[in-house]
Amino acid sequence: MLTTHKISADFYDEDFQLIAIHSGLEDFAMGYVINSNCGLNLKRMKKDLQLEQNGTFSVFEWNDEMTDTEWMLFSNKCTVEEVVPATGFFENNTSFRISYLIPEHREVDFFLKVDSAEPKMENTIKAINKLPNVVTAYELDTQTLRSKRNLIF
Repeated sequence: MLTTHKISADFYDEDFQLIAIHSGLEDFAMGYVINSNCGLNLKRMKKDLQLEQNGTFSVFEWNDEMTDTEWMLFSNKCTVEEVVPATGFFENNTSFRISYLIPEHREVDFFLKVDSAEPKMENTIKAINKLPNVVTAYELDTQTLRSKRNLIF
């Protein structure tokens, strides 16, 4: 008799806070501005986060050993170049598609994920909102995210 074991969906659930950031800055500029003004030390990971067919997303991380807090800055948007095969007399065309790490929040440019025992992020959100070229920043409820697994790796 064979026994089937299934891993519960709750097994992968992590508790973390998520700050949504709206800004037109490039990923490296956002990392630099947050480091400079919020007292963080985010560094670009050697490998970007790659989802199956959605493309690659830049990730900056910092483990604060003093407070036992892990900080991660994710880009939410990725432009993927696709070649459309030629039909008839025309040559191959290049098409660009925008993919999202969290598709239900397409308007968000960056996410700051904070793995910490400290539940309050008001000071961090206030500091980010004061940054130049940041339109707004606010905390998202992680329990309602449908694409939460994209942030857990």
